[in-house]
Amino acid sequence: MPHITTDTDHQTVLTTFEVTPGTCQDLMDLLTAAYRDFISHQPGFIAAGLHVNDAQTRIANYSQWRARGDFQAMLRSDEMRARNREISALCKGFEPVMYDVVATFG
Repeated sequence: MPHITTDTDHQTVLTTFEVTPGTCQDLMDLLTAAYRDFISHQPGFIAAGLHVNDAQTRIANYSQWRARGDFQAMLRSDEMRARNREISALCKGFEPVMYDVVATFG
């Protein structure tokens, strides 16, 4: 489970996927399998969460990594490059963006 805090040097990655209601579940299945079978076993992986809006037109992914390089190495792997080709075929687009946590509330 992700733990969001400002007192860490972990890398946070937010990825949004633009989908249609007809492809949303198929993409969720691919993303779930990717995390279960590959991503969660990569060096530096800490935690992740998948979110779907109620119209099933957007999927958001929140992931935490020990360091930026760990996330980049996972993306550059042959396994993830192949998976990303499948993912790309099911959505209008997706964009992973790296962030630093600067404030938390609650």
